[in-house]
Amino acid sequence: MAKQKDNKTEEQILTAAQEIFQSKGMDGARMQEIADKASINKAMLHYYYRSKQLLFEAVFKKAFSLLAPQLNAILNDDSTIEEKIKNFTHNYLSFMIKHPYLPNFIIQELNRKPQFIEEIKSNVFFPKLDKFKKQVEKEVATGSIRPISAEQLFINIISLNIFPFLGAPLIKALANVDDENYKVLLESRKKEVSEFIINAIKK
Repeated sequence: MAKQKDNKTEEQILTAAQEIFQSKGMDGARMQEIADKASINKAMLHYYYRSKQLLFEAVFKKAFSLLAPQLNAILNDDSTIEEKIKNFTHNYLSFMIKHPYLPNFIIQELNRKPQFIEEIKSNVFFPKLDKFKKQVEKEVATGSIRPISAEQLFINIISLNIFPFLGAPLIKALANVDDENYKVLLESRKKEVSEFIINAIKK
């Protein structure tokens, strides 16, 4: 019973922390606020996570463990390159709209602690590009798509999907849109990004 109670409490903490981090970001979040949201006292929160940084990392790893298998499955299934681009973009943007704090956290952590990528890569479902590379090479060789390396194509996909989250404040200011209209803009990118990349590699 004690173990079950501990697991339930930790789940409450992670759920509460995710909500606070999502609405206020890493810097704006407060441990007391997270404790209140989880219906526990601050001492109990510190018992589970000694610092806000450790709690943020735990929230990230939980979220990444949900996203990574989806992306890995898409990259390694038997669909065409075009279908992969559409599915990857749709799944990635859908997930990040729900977890907008993650891209900035990844960049922040990699700048602060480069070895953090090794912790991420230890996830059994960390996306693997081997099959994707072979597929791109084959489609380039048969003339199905324009000559491009799999690495460059993947960078294009990731860049176009991730920047709207990394550069959200700048884009909102330049486009003069509020938070609600920006969400609409992000939803429309599921189609826009896919079509842009596919048209760029089509013969």
